[in-house]
Amino acid sequence: MPNPSRILASAEDVEQAFYDALDRADLEGLMALWAEDDEIACVHPGAPRLQGHAAIRESFEMIFQRGPVHIRPRHLHVSKNMTCAVHSLVEEVKAPDDPDWQEAHILATNVYLKTPQGWRMVAHHASIAPGRPAGQPAQPQGVLH
Repeated sequence: MPNPSRILASAEDVEQAFYDALDRADLEGLMALWAEDDEIACVHPGAPRLQGHAAIRESFEMIFQRGPVHIRPRHLHVSKNMTCAVHSLVEEVKAPDDPDWQEAHILATNVYLKTPQGWRMVAHHASIAPGRPAGQPAQPQGVLH
């Protein structure tokens, strides 16, 4: 279970700490941001849903074996009330040390819950964005959803 060293006053604070922990490959810091709930969930791009601390921790351990993950969150849309916040955003992912690697755009939804320990993440769902990066004109694709 997470044991955060500080109370995070807002969902935005948790989100900033989440992307900072990814950038440093800080597994303990990242896991401390999750709610103390067995129902927490995480979906990495192209992967099945993970549920609970053990599964989520194991997935990030494997990701961090390759080093830090450099993500710039962009195009944030927030929906919130007093106890819950849903952030929809585009993650711009880069591998700065690999000249052959191109930037990837990931669509992500982060869900935060206000707990007695402060705001905590309860879900992170990420998938590869289809088509062009955000901000470029898109062609209609006939997808219903």
